[in-house]
Amino acid sequence: MEFKSLRYFVAVAEELHLARAAERLDMDQSPLSRAMRDLERLLDVQLFDRSARQMRLTWAGQVLLGEARRVLATVDHAIQATKGAAQGYQGFLRIAICDSLAQPRIASLLARSREEEPELGIRVFELPFSQQLKGLHTDLLDIGFALSDAVNDGLLAEAAWTDPVSVIVPARHPLLAHAQVRLEDALKYPLVLCHPDAGSGCHDQIQAVLEGAPVPPKVADRVSSLGVMLTLVGAGYGIGFAIGSQVQTLQRPDIAIRPLAGATPPTLTTYLLRRQGEPSEPMKRLIGRVMSMTTRADEDPPPSAVGR
Repeated sequence: MEFKSLRYFVAVAEELHLARAAERLDMDQSPLSRAMRDLERLLDVQLFDRSARQMRLTWAGQVLLGEARRVLATVDHAIQATKGAAQGYQGFLRIAICDSLAQPRIASLLARSREEEPELGIRVFELPFSQQLKGLHTDLLDIGFALSDAVNDGLLAEAAWTDPVSVIVPARHPLLAHAQVRLEDALKYPLVLCHPDAGSGCHDQIQAVLEGAPVPPKVADRVSSLGVMLTLVGAGYGIGFAIGSQVQTLQRPDIAIRPLAGATPPTLTTYLLRRQGEPSEPMKRLIGRVMSMTTRADEDPPPSAVGR
């Protein structure tokens, strides 16, 4: 398999639209379509479901998307670490985040680290939870941020911060008539949820919210990533649940955000993952910044994001 085939596949899998993926890759649509069919023949699996109104990933395609991102991230890390050494960086932290996290918090953490330790090289990779566990075990990562604390032997998971859950709906949806959405009203519509086999803490935490709901949910589809969920919601397949501040940063015109109503709305907990044992000095300092951010957030929690 050629390395460029993985880059092409990730672009198509994230866009779920050949023309947009071709534009992103700065290439013609026809050779990109041919490359995807060649990849399916090489692997002898169907990666895309082309029978629906819109291209969708099969479960095999969702699994390959996670693996392909990991391979691309590993290669990128090797390149960046080499360049960083040449530029005089004295140390590196390799940090992974899952795509469902509140990016403004991550950005604040990285900005503070860069301000306080400009000599420290930090590389950030977007990886699903299962790949973060592999990277931590094989010393390809130093720290992970994910929505699950279901770590295995040799790893630690520490609560970093919490964010309120928001309802993600298509543009021009009836729920947009409300400034806040009651859970029982949201459950009148089909849902696009995280797939349990993806090993994502997003599934477990959202499922805990739904188990306390007054009516059973109607599930339209289950996906392995936030990006695929937003694509299906924007296409009108159903509504979803996510961290509002994360979705808001994507500025998508086809979706809107509403906070869940209630005196104590449900939240999603982000965990910091690392190997057991004494952390390095750069890791200690970064963990200290995370803990101080958590303390400030508890004292002055951020407001729920409200979309268009």
